Amino acid sequence: MSQRELVVLGTASQVPTRNRNHNGYLLRWDGEGLLFDPGEGTQRQMLHAGVSATGITRIAVTHFHGDHCLGLAGVIQRINLDRVPHPVDAYYPASGQVFFDRLRHATAYFETAELRPRPISEPGPLQAPGAPFALEAVRLSHPVDSFGYRLVEPDGRRLDPALLRAAGIAGPAVGRLQREGRVELDGRTVTLDEVSAPKPGQSFAFVMDTRLCEGVQELAAGVDLLVIEATFLDADAHLAEDHGHLTAAQAARVAAEAGVRTLVLTHFSQRYPDLEGHLAEARKHFDGEIVVAEDLARIPVPARN
Repeated sequence: MSQRELVVLGTASQVPTRNRNHNGYLLRWDGEGLLFDPGEGTQRQMLHAGVSATGITRIAVTHFHGDHCLGLAGVIQRINLDRVPHPVDAYYPASGQVFFDRLRHATAYFETAELRPRPISEPGPLQAPGAPFALEAVRLSHPVDSFGYRLVEPDGRRLDPALLRAAGIAGPAVGRLQREGRVELDGRTVTLDEVSAPKPGQSFAFVMDTRLCEGVQELAAGVDLLVIEATFLDADAHLAEDHGHLTAAQAARVAAEAGVRTLVLTHFSQRYPDLEGHLAEARKHFDGEIVVAEDLARIPVPARN
């Protein structure tokens, strides 16, 4: 059975707190595991969450501020210690190559796994060999180069059991129909479209440190699950603008305008020990599902009918 969920490993911005680890988000998408922005302590949070390095197929870093990448050294070494048998793609801003190299080789260890660096120089589609989805990077607005990520599954077809029975298709013929798009049965041809209905693909966007900009809207447009920073409240909007961040209200307005289905707020400043204000502020602007992320939470990707 397929599993599509976001495992939240950390929700703090800049510094960890007693209740919030540095950033870290693992998107489990069937057989894929995309680790976003592994901050300090990510390895230990993975242990608490019950996820292993073997499940990581791709790593995506939005930018090279410490709370978004200091855990990269440990995660890379763990991938090698556990002898992860598949290649792991690593996406990150090309302008931070020196930081990626330092983190990758922070200490001595045996390299037993294949890590494939994929630095991003310009926004656009990313190489994602073997992925059942398209992956795209979009430029954001922060004091250092920062990219958000958007994942989109192609539309497909959902078989209708009643139509299959009416057409007399069963057993191995069902698999052949899915693979080839048609089957010959008793001298007639039955196509996939005749016994199925359209199945819209699911989508996901990851928006971290940024001011409001065109890239935020581009990433969020129509996605099923939007994970977005909400570092500040509107009372501190001047700080958000000065430091290249969003408020909870701004994030919620983006979600409403973009037609997002589930909004996940995260990356909270240490100045807010209580997050009720973030939820209240977001509810003023977005009437869909809102999740104020907590460390070790698991958030399903909303299913498409």
